[in-house]
Amino acid sequence: MKLKICGMKHQDNIEEVAALQPHYLGFIFYEKSARNFDVESIPEIPKSIKKTGVFVDAELDFVLEKINTHNLQAVQLHGSESPEYCNALRHAELVSASHQIEIIKVFSIKDEFDFSILKPYEDVCDYFLFDTKGKLPGGNGYTFDWNVLNNYPSTKPFFLSGGIGLEQIADLKKFKQSEASKYCYAIDVNSKFEVEPGLKNIEDLKEFKNNVITRS
Repeated sequence: MKLKICGMKHQDNIEEVAALQPHYLGFIFYEKSARNFDVESIPEIPKSIKKTGVFVDAELDFVLEKINTHNLQAVQLHGSESPEYCNALRHAELVSASHQIEIIKVFSIKDEFDFSILKPYEDVCDYFLFDTKGKLPGGNGYTFDWNVLNNYPSTKPFFLSGGIGLEQIADLKKFKQSEASKYCYAIDVNSKFEVEPGLKNIEDLKEFKNNVITRS
């Protein structure tokens, strides 16, 4: 199971977190977020880490600009983006021909979820991400009932997100043994590891990674 650490903002902290070798680092490009990444450039990080831009109902040109400016390898769509939007992004011309952008489409879950919503996105996204439904597009700080994923009808790999912290280690170990985790590709963490918005606690992340994540 892979690890995505999201909501990176501060230059020194980005380098410290990158030293932990997560599989993905997330940078939020959304002005209403306390973790909005408004710095000119992302510091040099290992090429094994996929830089992921997080967007909420952004104009396609804005997304493409950030992909090219920051050499993003993945895009996480956290709003109500349509399958047509995802398809346009997948086929957009980028400045660098070497860009192979992974598209992660987010869906929010509370107590239940209509999985039929996923079907139109099957061919235009690389991954789904399931987050907790709350007041904000993300970073609400609490989990949803993972048992809902027992009814997951797809074979597309997904990210598990939403209020995951050290307190969930035991639950995650149980989840990894369950049928619901069969297609769980990665764990996505954010607010539960913060000293303040955008500033991550390195020691807590180390403990979590050592207990939950396998590097592959």
